[in-house]
Amino acid sequence: MTAFRLDPAVAAAHPDTLIAVVSATGLRGHEPWPRTDTAVQQLEQQLADGTWQPADESDPRIEAWHTAYRSFGTNPRRVRPSVDALGRRLAKKGSLPRINPAVDSYNAVSVRHGLPAGAFDLDHVAGDVVIRHADGTESFTPLGEPDTVEHPNPGEIIYSDTTGVLTRHWNHRDAHRTRVTQDTTHVVFVLETLHANRDGHHLKAAAHELQDLLAPHAAHTALHYLGPAAV
Repeated sequence: MTAFRLDPAVAAAHPDTLIAVVSATGLRGHEPWPRTDTAVQQLEQQLADGTWQPADESDPRIEAWHTAYRSFGTNPRRVRPSVDALGRRLAKKGSLPRINPAVDSYNAVSVRHGLPAGAFDLDHVAGDVVIRHADGTESFTPLGEPDTVEHPNPGEIIYSDTTGVLTRHWNHRDAHRTRVTQDTTHVVFVLETLHANRDGHHLKAAAHELQDLLAPHAAHTALHYLGPAAV
């Protein structure tokens, strides 16, 4: 069973971190997911009506990630946190990308609640997953670029398993190796906040919303929380 761990050094640097970990087994990605379709369409319609807009970098939830990125040497306006990049894309284009039902589900939840979200195909994860500072020797192949190899900067916060890096810049982009496709059946989704005291209610609402979207299309789902703020 794959375990997710937050390295003590990261926990010390970001003591109000709370991460929701939603797992789904027996996922059926080829059947219709009408509730996910509706969730995405509702967001797009609310944006078009002017009754809602995605959080931008003036929002405390996004600003917190910009501050965190700068703390480990990443310029968040060049390499944006995932929720920031997704919200900007939605605001510009008026629509969210349609990838597959599982990815569309966490994208909708992420942008609705202003929280980064990601997912890993556990059948392609090697060993446990640790959120830690990079030492600069690790390798990362970005999603959609299977022939590209990058090396995180020393001190950059990454998700890693025993084989390599699963995300760079904490939550900027997932790895190609553990991408979630329609054929993926065993997935772990993560949603994150750096300010649990302020935004924990957003995180918990988002986690339950995601679990509700997944449950009709999975044999089993589970939710637990990780981080110093989970104690």
